[in-house]
Amino acid sequence: MRIDIITVVPDILKSPFEASILKRAIEKGHVEIHMHNLRDYVTDNYKQIDDYQFGGGAGMVMMIEPIDKCITKLKSERDYNEVIYMTPDGATLNQKMANRVSMMENIIILCGHYKGVDQRVRDHFITKEISVGDYVLSGGELGAAILCDAVIRLIPGVLGNETSALTDSFQDNLLAPPVYTRPAEYKGWKVPEILTTGNFPKIEEWRENEAFKRTQKLRPDLLEED
Repeated sequence: MRIDIITVVPDILKSPFEASILKRAIEKGHVEIHMHNLRDYVTDNYKQIDDYQFGGGAGMVMMIEPIDKCITKLKSERDYNEVIYMTPDGATLNQKMANRVSMMENIIILCGHYKGVDQRVRDHFITKEISVGDYVLSGGELGAAILCDAVIRLIPGVLGNETSALTDSFQDNLLAPPVYTRPAEYKGWKVPEILTTGNFPKIEEWRENEAFKRTQKLRPDLLEED
C-alpha cells in the first residue's frame, strides 16, 4: 500500500512513522509513506499557500493552485483509489471504514489547515472526507496519523499475530472482551477461572459473551448498527 500525505507542516507527521508498528510496517515493505510539503508547489518567494477568504471573515483559507499542482502531479504517476480530505465535517472514522481503506492500493490524504481549503478543492479533487471526531484540531495532520495507524495495522503481515486485528474492538460491532495476564492472582484479585482451564472452545464462548455484555453496557449503540 502507498499513502501520499499532503501537508503544510510535515514535521508534525514524522514521529508517528518512526517508531513501533508503523515503523516496522514501512521497513518490511508493507506500506510506503510519502510526505509532500505543499509549499514545494508554490513558486513565489514567500511560499504562500493560504489567503483571505472572499466575502470577508476570520481565518485564512488554503489556496487551490498548489493543491491542484500536487494532486495532479501524483495522479499523473499512478492511479489512486481515494483522495481523502481530513476535515471535522467529514464522515466519522470507524473500524468498518478503516477495514475498507486498508484494502486499497494507493491513497492520497490532504491535511486541512487554517480555516480549511478552497471549496473547489473539495468539489473537484476530493473523493472522500473523513473526520476523527466532533472537535476541531489545529490541522489535519494528527487526524491523518490516526487514520494511517488504524489502516496500516490491518494490512496482512503488519501485526505479529495476523488474527489480532480481527479481535479488536469494533470488529463485528462489538467491543473487545477483558484481557488478563500473569500472575493469575494479585492482591486477592483473581483471573476468571475459565481462562486458565485450557478449554479453548469454552474460552472463546466466554470471550464472545463478555464482548457482548461489555458492548451492551458501554456502547449499546453499536448493537443497533447493521
